[in-house]
Amino acid sequence: MNATLWNDALLVMIIGMGTVFVFLTVMIWAMDLNGKVLQFVNKIWPEEVPEAAKPARRAAQTSDDEEVALAIACAMAKAGKHAV
Repeated sequence: MNATLWNDALLVMIIGMGTVFVFLTVMIWAMDLNGKVLQFVNKIWPEEVPEAAKPARRAAQTSDDEEVALAIACAMAKAGKHAV
């Protein structure tokens, strides 16, 4: 093999890996700075937490068993089957 090809390949590899390393280092630095800025901003203007909505009460207080039985009866009536 030609020694200049190896030298060129090594140079391209070093430049490429160096570029990726520098980019990732700058990106991590920027994300860390962004986190610190957002923590500072949230101390000044905190985000409002919405109050949880209360569940609506049912008009007729029926148990779940009665609702299930009613649903089964309606399905059987619709299918034309009668209970044994």
